[in-house]
Amino acid sequence: MTEDELKALDKEVKKLKRISSEWASQLHDLVEDKLPAGYLELPGIAQSTFEACQTWAEANKRLIEAQKAAQV
Repeated sequence: MTEDELKALDKEVKKLKRISSEWASQLHDLVEDKLPAGYLELPGIAQSTFEACQTWAEANKRLIEAQKAAQV
């Protein structure tokens, strides 16, 4: 992987982490402000948060592997 590709992947991981944090914030706000009345929103927000975190984790794993390969 070239240095430019590595930088692009790093940027993507940071973007995905921000998106995950935004979903987590929505989940937190739901718990803090809307429960128990807003309980029907819980599955959708929880699923979106899970998917965003999973996407970040996969990209982060690729980044770590690429960084290790670049050090060799």
